[in-house]
Amino acid sequence: MGLDNDLRRAAEIICDAESVTIVSHIDADGISTESILAQALSREAIPVTSVFVRQLEPMAMRHVPKDGSLKLFTDLGAGQQGLLEEHGLSADEVLILDHHVSQPGETAYPQVNSLDHGITRMSAAGIAYLVARAIDSTNTDLAKLAVVGNVGDMMAREHCGLVGPAREIVSDGVEYGNIVVQKPDLNCYGTSTRPVHTCLAYCDDPYIDGISNSTSGALRFLERLGVTLKNSRGGWLVWEELPFDDRRTIISALAQQLIAHGRETDRLLAETYIFPDEPERTPLRNASEYATLLNACGRWAKPGIGGSICRGDRGDAYRDAEYMLAHHRSVIRDLLQYILDTGVTELSHLQYIHTKDRFPDTIVGIGAGMALSKLNWRKPMMVLSAMVDEPEVTKVSMRTNEWALGRGVDLQEALAEASAAVGGAGGGHRIAAGAFIPHDTEEEFIDGLNRILKRQFAQADPDNS
Repeated sequence: MGLDNDLRRAAEIICDAESVTIVSHIDADGISTESILAQALSREAIPVTSVFVRQLEPMAMRHVPKDGSLKLFTDLGAGQQGLLEEHGLSADEVLILDHHVSQPGETAYPQVNSLDHGITRMSAAGIAYLVARAIDSTNTDLAKLAVVGNVGDMMAREHCGLVGPAREIVSDGVEYGNIVVQKPDLNCYGTSTRPVHTCLAYCDDPYIDGISNSTSGALRFLERLGVTLKNSRGGWLVWEELPFDDRRTIISALAQQLIAHGRETDRLLAETYIFPDEPERTPLRNASEYATLLNACGRWAKPGIGGSICRGDRGDAYRDAEYMLAHHRSVIRDLLQYILDTGVTELSHLQYIHTKDRFPDTIVGIGAGMALSKLNWRKPMMVLSAMVDEPEVTKVSMRTNEWALGRGVDLQEALAEASAAVGGAGGGHRIAAGAFIPHDTEEEFIDGLNRILKRQFAQADPDNS
C-alpha cells in the first residue's frame, strides 16, 4: 500500500478508539510528535493519556497500561515489535508511527513508517502531522510542530533544508500563517537569539577558518566589514535583526573566506524556518532553537513540560524550560570541554571516549556531535557512558557527518550489528545512532564496531584501508 493508504488506515484506527495511550520518545521529535497527536485527538474528543520513555525496553514497558486503550507508539516501536509481543499486546490494540528501521515479529502490528515508502528525510513528527491531517484537514496549524520535530531530528541537515514530504508540510504551515521560510539564509545555529559574532563563532558546518570556535575572531571579521552590530541602546543585534544589505555583505565575505582557505561554500546557506507567532529573540522563534528547548526538557526528565510548551503554555512551563535550557547548555559545554581535555582513543575507523558516570547518559550524544567537528572529523565519534540506574549496561552514542555518509558509513547499521554481536541492541539513523550493550563487553564491542566501519568505508572505496 502507498503512504496515503497507510495514513488513512491509521486515522481510522485512531478515530475508532475509545481511548488512546501515546507512548513516545523524550527527544524533540518525540515530544513534538506526542503534542501533535494529543491535540488532534483532543479535538476529536478522544480521551488521551501520554507516556514518555527514554527507550523502549523491558523496564519501560511497565509504564504502558494494561487497559483497553489503543497503544499508540510514536518515534519508537518499529524496531521493538518483539518486545510488544512479549508484553502481550495484540495487533488490534497497537498502532506504530515511526521512522526507524523496522524489525517485525510474528504479530503484524499496523504501522506507518516513512522508510517503508522510501522516505528517509522525515521524522516521526512529520508522520504524526500527516496522520493528524488525515483525521481532520483543518489540523494544519500543527505543521509548525512537525517542522520542529523534523529539524530537531536532523532531517534538514543533509540538504540544508527539509525535502520531500517534510518540505510539503512546511508549505502547509506557510499557508496557515505560522511559518515563514527564510531562503537562502545563513546556515548557522542561534540566528534568532545569539549576537551575530557569537552565532558565527559556533558555526562549524561549514567550518570557517579564523571564525569558527573564536568569538574574538568572528567579531574582528565583522568589524572589518563595517556592518551594524548593535542597536540604538547599545545591545548586540541577532542575525534576524540585521538589515538585509548587512546580511548580504556578511554572507559574501564568508564565502570569500571559505574559498580563500580551499573550503567548499555549498553548506554556507540553508533554508531556515521562522515562527512569526512567537516572541522575537526567544528560542521559540526558530525551528532549530525550539527543538533544542524541547530536547533540554526531555534530556532532563521533564518531557511533559516540553509538551505543554508545544500546546501553547508560555507561563510556568516556559519559565521552567528556559531554566532547563540554560542548565542543559552549561552541562553540554562542560561535557565538550571534558572530551577535548581528556582526549579520545583513535582506532583506524573511529574515535571514542568513555565518560563513565560523569555526565548523564541522555546528553552524551550531543557531546559526540559537538566534539566531532573539533577532533578528527573524518572518523565517526563515539561516546560510551555508564547508566546509573542500570550499572550492568553501557550506553553508546555515535555521530558522524555528511562526508562519511558519502563514503558508505551507516551508523544505524553498524551499531545494530556490533551491539547484537555482544547481546545488546542498537539503532537510529545513518548519521546519528545509539546502542545499549552489556558493560562487560565494551572492548569486544569497540573492536567489532571498528571492523564494521572499516568494511563500510571499504565498500564505498575499495582502496580504503
